[in-house]
Amino acid sequence: MSQPLHAIQQVLDFIVEIEKLKDVHRKTRPVGLERFENSAEHSWHVCLSALMLHPYADKPVNIDRVIKMLLIHDLGEIDAGDTIIYASETPENKQAEEQGVKRLLALLPSSVAEGYLALWQEFEAGDSDDARFARAIDRVPPLLHNLNGDGHSWRKHDVSKEMVLRVNSRIGEGVPALWQLLQRQLDQAEQDGLLRSEQSRSHE
Repeated sequence: MSQPLHAIQQVLDFIVEIEKLKDVHRKTRPVGLERFENSAEHSWHVCLSALMLHPYADKPVNIDRVIKMLLIHDLGEIDAGDTIIYASETPENKQAEEQGVKRLLALLPSSVAEGYLALWQEFEAGDSDDARFARAIDRVPPLLHNLNGDGHSWRKHDVSKEMVLRVNSRIGEGVPALWQLLQRQLDQAEQDGLLRSEQSRSHE
């Protein structure tokens, strides 16, 4: 097989393998549906969210790089599985995801794989303006699922308002105005009983 055909076959192998992301089920339900979202759906939703929200970013961002980050950042879940964000950011989980991403990218021509691995690592580090914005937008759909879905995941996993604020404060690093708006909605969610406060538990 000639070199171009070999490279194309590598890309096809990668495309087939990442289909498995469609069978990784997350912990929130799409608005209006009873079933749980899969990670491939999340990738689509968060990319379109970034496209719509990038005019409101705190700093100028390269939306093409951001979308690439968002498309690859969850690929490691094919091997590591999905864990609710309030329990997922552990060294063990991140190591499992990184190993999964490296396995998948190794299916591609090395010159392509290196660039995408660098983007994945940039996203995880969150040190660049592009990564801060991407990490901010990544948190938006799950919040909207709960805010518009009777707090289903929060209530099932006993997530407090303080936990939601702590984990999702990264939104303010990328899109401060968006975080300001969402905080108001979280205050309302607490008043409506969709979110409990840690203080209320301490008084029980």
